[in-house]
Amino acid sequence: MNIKIFCSLLLLFWANQTWAQAPARYDTTRASIDKHPLPGWFDDAKLGIFVHWGLYSVPGWAKGTKKPLQEILATTKGEEWFANNPYAEWYMNSLRIDGSSTQQYHKATYGDSFSYDDFVPVFNREIKKWNPNQWAKLFKDAGAQYVVLTTKHHDGFLLWPSKQPNPFKKNYQASRDIVGELTQAVNGQGLKMGLYYSSGLDWTFNQKTINNFPDLFTAGPQQPEYVTYLGNHWRELTDRYNPYVLWADIGSPKAYNPVPVIAEFYNKNPQGVVNNRHTFEFAAPSAKPAVHYDFTTPEYQMLDSIARKKWETCRGIGLSFGYNRTEDAATFLSVDGLVDSFVDIVSKNGNLLLNVGPEADGTIPAGQLERLNGLGVWLKTNGEAIYGTRPWTKAEAKTSTDGRVRFTKKGESLYAILLDEPTGKTVTISELPLTDVRAVTALSDGKPVKHTFANGTLTLTMPAKQAKSVAYAFRIN
Repeated sequence: MNIKIFCSLLLLFWANQTWAQAPARYDTTRASIDKHPLPGWFDDAKLGIFVHWGLYSVPGWAKGTKKPLQEILATTKGEEWFANNPYAEWYMNSLRIDGSSTQQYHKATYGDSFSYDDFVPVFNREIKKWNPNQWAKLFKDAGAQYVVLTTKHHDGFLLWPSKQPNPFKKNYQASRDIVGELTQAVNGQGLKMGLYYSSGLDWTFNQKTINNFPDLFTAGPQQPEYVTYLGNHWRELTDRYNPYVLWADIGSPKAYNPVPVIAEFYNKNPQGVVNNRHTFEFAAPSAKPAVHYDFTTPEYQMLDSIARKKWETCRGIGLSFGYNRTEDAATFLSVDGLVDSFVDIVSKNGNLLLNVGPEADGTIPAGQLERLNGLGVWLKTNGEAIYGTRPWTKAEAKTSTDGRVRFTKKGESLYAILLDEPTGKTVTISELPLTDVRAVTALSDGKPVKHTFANGTLTLTMPAKQAKSVAYAFRIN
């Protein structure tokens, strides 16, 4: 066949395939957007980077409480937790609580006359030093496949030059188009960009101080002006920056209907995804969700078993999302702990949205960098057992010496990942629902591993010169 004719036929074939698989248009009804399938890229990605950066990054301070939240809530409504809020991005609210640790720190550091708004010129001066391309390269090297940026947190400060600025505070936005610049840099690295927006809280529209958890239900702005403001911002963000993720937080006003915005988003980008926080309701697991979503978002949580619905846990490297100068590398999750938790999440059908909290000038603290680099190094060698995988019939097992094992699968390959250092020359895993094991390969060097398999028990002979790692991954065929 003439090569030109062949190429023409091939192009025609692919054009027809693209047309045949073109997604349907979504109308502004719940029934329509419920038909949106989870895009494969999100299921394959496994790792995203969350970025909390804003005015709160200037003071960068939160004391936190040494008590677990569950212990505090056992006897109170959470007053102690809010008065010593570990989330530095809540600085504005914490500052309003009389006698709070943040209020005491603020007065001692900045004086009685220095307001939260006075951080605006400081932040805008500092962000002149920021290099978005350095961030994007760092995130890619860490193994992330997508990035989610806080475009507006609860303090209402905007990180883009909105055509609908804050009606209560003049020039209450970043002097650089942080959303646009980071989007361009992230896309330039081949990653996908997502945008966070605090739709349920805005302390410039509703100035109620949140002293406890019941206050959350009355602190959200409900006025019609905010409903319009919120919807216009979501549309502006999707129109201008074409994100892949719409990550809402704390729900939305009762009068706000997120369905039209989600439908418009899907029509602009059928490969887009939305989280489950566009509405804020506590309901039984069997209850119908208040609005459509592609994935759930537990915070600083792990699951005990494989979830059928796609989920994404978000957490900081420390106990805060925003930069907190009281935290240091000693208080951060270790590289070993980070890899272990990440593997566990992936084995149970989850993604990890790992947060970084930069300083006001865009500097990412050394302790956070160390964790990102360590995760990236492990993924460069063992990413085959992570990216593009799906949960197996079981997520976990124990070795004969009580070592933790997690499983993932891809095609005809099963992956077993040892989270603990082997204590001997062999590793034995029992009760595996397999009929045969033809080959085992160590991902660390691509070499075959001696093994025996009988009656559901697999025994691996560890390589004599196995390089020490935070976790060991094996491909089982």
